[in-house]
Amino acid sequence: MLCDHQLCVRVGLGSAEVTDWTPPLETEESVPMRTGAPVDGFTLSYDRFGSQGQPAVVLLHGWPGDRTDMTAVAERLAGEHDVLVPDMRGFGGSDKHSGEPSEYYGLIAQARSVAALIEELGLPEVVLGGYDIGSRVGQQLARDRPELLRAMVITPPAPGVGSRILAEGPIREFWYQSFHHLDLAERLLDGKPAAIRDYLEYFWSHWSGPDFAADATRLEHLTSVYGPAGAFIASIAYYRAAGSIVARSLAETTPTQKITVPTTFLWPEHDPLFLRAWSDRVGEFFAQVRVQPVDGVGHFVPVEAPDTFAAAISAAGS
Repeated sequence: MLCDHQLCVRVGLGSAEVTDWTPPLETEESVPMRTGAPVDGFTLSYDRFGSQGQPAVVLLHGWPGDRTDMTAVAERLAGEHDVLVPDMRGFGGSDKHSGEPSEYYGLIAQARSVAALIEELGLPEVVLGGYDIGSRVGQQLARDRPELLRAMVITPPAPGVGSRILAEGPIREFWYQSFHHLDLAERLLDGKPAAIRDYLEYFWSHWSGPDFAADATRLEHLTSVYGPAGAFIASIAYYRAAGSIVARSLAETTPTQKITVPTTFLWPEHDPLFLRAWSDRVGEFFAQVRVQPVDGVGHFVPVEAPDTFAAAISAAGS
């Protein structure tokens, strides 16, 4: 395996191929997991659904998940689209390297890998869908390489929160990001599947809507992906690169140049991290943007409401 800058070896990749839960369709409309060319020494693993030559879609997962977060959405789009669903750096079947997080796992680096894969596969005028970290990476790609994208369909996080993040409810929810900066997180969780399962189950339960429950199969799959030594610490490298969300929100200013890619925000009703009232300032950051409320669901919109997510992708590309 190619490793630039003396980065360490790939870890925990075999377990990422567990397919006992919502696997890609094994038909002419899907291609089993593949890997792209390395960027900064990182290769991205991906699933591909649909047919080449159809309108292109790229779907980006969040934390704590992997590319299978987007399987249900991709299945719904596969009949009329060419759908690329990668694991981002540090997740699932993609490479997990040591190294300075800000250099290798930050938004710019993550977006660089996604852009390279889009170009490698020759995908034109992509409609990008993303949630959680995938939303942030999509927004970064729209800033850096807007020519690659036709439109975006994303969920929060969104800019414009400002000092409202200091309210008692929201500030209480972001404890995990500070925890992820501590060496204690690695000592308590990394390489300990039982602890990982409990940790992931907390978020999938607490962040989701009232009618959703992550079943045992999903949790077993995610435990198999996050449980091997080195896998959890790689998954939180993004948070270590990003720094404090509170500090970023307080320092945020209105940009001189807005994101020009037409954008739809699917804003869930029950996401405890990003209150629906916080959608009021997105027009200060995006030149063409609309907010579509999604009632009854929480943070995991593509998992909890795949029909709604897929329909918004189709509409954005029409």
